[in-house]
Amino acid sequence: MADLINFAHRGASAYCPENTMASFIRAIELGASGIETDVQMTKDGRLVLIHDESLERTAGKKAWVKDLTWEELQTLDAGGWFHEDFKGEKLPALEQLLELASDKDIIVNIELKNGFFQYPELEQKVIDMVRHYGMAERTIISGFNHYSLQECHRIAPDIRTGILYMEGLYEPWDYAKRIGADALHAYMYALTPELVAEAGRHGVAYHPFTVNEESMMKSLIAAGVAGIITDYPDKLAKLLS
Repeated sequence: MADLINFAHRGASAYCPENTMASFIRAIELGASGIETDVQMTKDGRLVLIHDESLERTAGKKAWVKDLTWEELQTLDAGGWFHEDFKGEKLPALEQLLELASDKDIIVNIELKNGFFQYPELEQKVIDMVRHYGMAERTIISGFNHYSLQECHRIAPDIRTGILYMEGLYEPWDYAKRIGADALHAYMYALTPELVAEAGRHGVAYHPFTVNEESMMKSLIAAGVAGIITDYPDKLAKLLS
């Protein structure tokens, strides 16, 4: 149980504006052993950490991430929507998170946000950045676009990948093996203890999302999952201690 990965979902997003450096730093302070984030690409090819394709919800601008340059994105406030204490927080680049994690015992889960827009060479760019910071062994690349995950495995079979999915997937460990994935990042209600056990026998880990209730955390720990993705890394850290 001590080895279960405590993934902070978009950082400590219950306490800080999601996908900001403030959120990532707070997650580590609260006991996270992993940080989950989302990556997209700017107009000029920079890798930026933001969940929505649109900037409206978290940065207050009616525009797509893909249509603005990095410099333009840095003029936006990505924290004030959450609380005035975070006003002025900026959208971070992937390299900022990797640099933060590189000298700490932290696993980084990078979700590729390329289901709505197909960012050119996103897979290669992310992998190159991960390698630059020496994080290949401590990175998991996940996504709902499973073609993209298979491409990541083709480019870098040494970097782990995780299949994101919402509902029942038949014998998901077999599907994972087909595309070279190492983990199943399932919606928390799409798994059972029996599925977790069978996946484990096939060498495939379960990292369910997004688990915020302590009762569900306890159930999943008892089921034998390898990691839990949560907005409350402090709650999970307390249970694991």
